Amino acid sequence: MKEYRNLFHALIFIAIVSSLSFVCDAEAQSPRDIAKKAFPSVVILVMDDSHGQPISLGSGFFVKKDVVATNLHVIEGAVSGYAKIVGKKPKYDIAGFVAADPNSDLVLLKVKDVNSSVLSLGDSNEVAVGDEVYAIGNPQGLEGTFSKGIISGIRRLEQDSLLQITAPISPGSSGGPVLDIKGKVIGVSVATFEGGQNLNFAIPISYLRSLLSDLKPVKSLTDNKQLEKGKSLLHSSGVKSIESVIGTHFLWESSVDFSFSLRNKLRRPVTNVVCLVVFYDIKTREPVDTKVVKYGGIILPGLAKRLENIFVPSSVRRFCNEESPEIRILDFRIAEAKELF
Repeated sequence: MKEYRNLFHALIFIAIVSSLSFVCDAEAQSPRDIAKKAFPSVVILVMDDSHGQPISLGSGFFVKKDVVATNLHVIEGAVSGYAKIVGKKPKYDIAGFVAADPNSDLVLLKVKDVNSSVLSLGDSNEVAVGDEVYAIGNPQGLEGTFSKGIISGIRRLEQDSLLQITAPISPGSSGGPVLDIKGKVIGVSVATFEGGQNLNFAIPISYLRSLLSDLKPVKSLTDNKQLEKGKSLLHSSGVKSIESVIGTHFLWESSVDFSFSLRNKLRRPVTNVVCLVVFYDIKTREPVDTKVVKYGGIILPGLAKRLENIFVPSSVRRFCNEESPEIRILDFRIAEAKELF
């Protein structure tokens, strides 16, 4: 009788464990279902400067019916912009921001006249290396790109941390959600890379949870003091960050030539720097011309390279007089060791 009782208890235990396993499996979703449910809450962000000219393109996702989460660097320098839900035509103006955290490179934007579905937030403290993840964003403007990968590392940076993932992300993916197999957000893509390898990073969702608990009245995007990036946790990681290479010391050399310097503020050498030089009318402050400048050489950590004898039509110089143009860094690549010799 005792043996039957023990067998009965064993069967009950197995049934309970099996049912718990079934519940856990039921919570997991197929990649197709995750994409279908997430896209209505993901947006492409286009940010403009004071002249109405686009200066950045990024991604974001709704955390409240009219609040979008994204990276702070996506809106840096912008005075206006709009959000467009993936796969939809309407464009919704951004009213301003309701919370910002320069340390974690996160900001919450208030969006006008929208009532969107929101993404559920997961627990980034529960993720582990090997977990399957999905990144959604708009890399290079390719709207609604869905990428699969795994958590390949959890990088500790003193008291902060970053999620290293294999799901491909690139410029334009910044601010997009990284989802777990249940379709919950466990990170925010920051579109950063090291070298030519598939090393991509996301801000753990725990930082965003803290930001959501401290919402403020809407403030203008021109409130620069609130939106100053300062030293973020990305600086401690040594990974690529667009603002880590800057254009400086512009000089007109003649009526048709100019020069400027590219300074590398990273701790690693960079190459293949691409920048956009925007020339403004000195009277109207409207843009009159642009020029894409590429530098394929190596710039060592902390040093600068001078780019000289860059041609523009003489009419551009007449419009600008002695006015210095704006130099925007569009892209660069971390140089590999073999390229240094």
